[in-house]
Amino acid sequence: METETEKRAISYAPAIALTVSLFFLWGVANNLNDILIAQFKKAFVLSDFGTSFVQQVFYLGYFLLAIPASFVMRAKGYKAAIVTGLLLYGVGALLFYPAAAASQYTLFLLALFVIASGLAFLETSANPLMTELGDPAGAARRINWAQAANPLGALTGIWIGRNFILSGIHHDEAALAAMGEAQRLEYYRVETLAVQGPYLLLGLIVLGFAIAAMLIRFPAGETFAQDETKGRRFSEIFGKPRLLFAAVAQFFYVGAQVGIWSYTIRYAQQNAGLGEKAAADMLFASLVLFAVGRFAGTALMSRISPAVLLAVFAAASLVLTGIAGIVGGETGLYALVAASFFMSIQFPTIFALGVEGLGPLRKWGSSLIVMAIIGGAALTGLMGWTSDKTSMTTAMLVPAAAFAAIFAFAWHCRKAGPDAGVQASGAR
Repeated sequence: METETEKRAISYAPAIALTVSLFFLWGVANNLNDILIAQFKKAFVLSDFGTSFVQQVFYLGYFLLAIPASFVMRAKGYKAAIVTGLLLYGVGALLFYPAAAASQYTLFLLALFVIASGLAFLETSANPLMTELGDPAGAARRINWAQAANPLGALTGIWIGRNFILSGIHHDEAALAAMGEAQRLEYYRVETLAVQGPYLLLGLIVLGFAIAAMLIRFPAGETFAQDETKGRRFSEIFGKPRLLFAAVAQFFYVGAQVGIWSYTIRYAQQNAGLGEKAAADMLFASLVLFAVGRFAGTALMSRISPAVLLAVFAAASLVLTGIAGIVGGETGLYALVAASFFMSIQFPTIFALGVEGLGPLRKWGSSLIVMAIIGGAALTGLMGWTSDKTSMTTAMLVPAAAFAAIFAFAWHCRKAGPDAGVQASGAR
């Protein structure tokens, strides 16, 4: 006989299916940035720190829109937040067309900010939606299964970028200096225009999803009409130490993941002498391992507690990125690629552990953790600056330090349950 939870999940099956697809769509956008960093470096002749503005602006959008997204979600429901997010994402992707025509780096950054603003709405709503629709005890495992669509989207983004954006043509400073001005400007123009087609198609697809979301029934009225956060203040979440620790851990995790993938191509070029397409293949391999790790790690959660598994995976990531930052060369490259396997379960597990036991404050807590995505801007910028001052090899010690902080959070969760006084209220 079906339980009430099972009946509810079946009635919202189309909404759940579309929500899972959102994890795929933002995976495409997030990891196309890694290709854009390599592309813009040569198209606009940027330093490593200069290329980091791709991620800095992108994750600033997450940071600034996470709380507004939470307000929209609480006031209007999941559907309104998801439709808003998809519309912003689609419009931001379409803005790449005029940005490329104008050949202006700042216009690309504006388009990326709009895309990220949309993703802030999607992540703020999709993550808590997946934790709520089912047994609270299986929230960490369920969100990991939903997030399994994310690395598939990431792989798609890298594949699109490798085959339809990167030309494989890279001129060093001497070759560029030897060109005539007209020839050099034409090279830059062609490299800039390469992003137009893929982003135009992506924008149209995303707007199609927005139309579909308008027609699908979401658990908005029932869930939010009796929203227990009414009468509760956002400031209350700052009295939840475990949630705050989770936000710090997420800051470092997103910074580490974004920084590693943003500079994998540069690392492969510097340490293994690979061309940009071969270097992009190493990034693709990283994403394959990430996807495999997500499925393997999620399966292991049925036998190992999420906190313990997070501690093991964070420790492995620390060791591997440490090797990349100290040893370098091909050994360092292989270690860096392998680290993606162990990064796989960290974001959703930190999220689930952070909101565990928050009860009526879960939605506020989820927005705080999404705000922590600003780590993708901060640590990527720090890595770019470190690379310019030393080398890309040394820059990998930044994510190594970040994984140490994540290990500390996992160890804390392993030893302690949800915040005292919160567990009784139950997870939604």
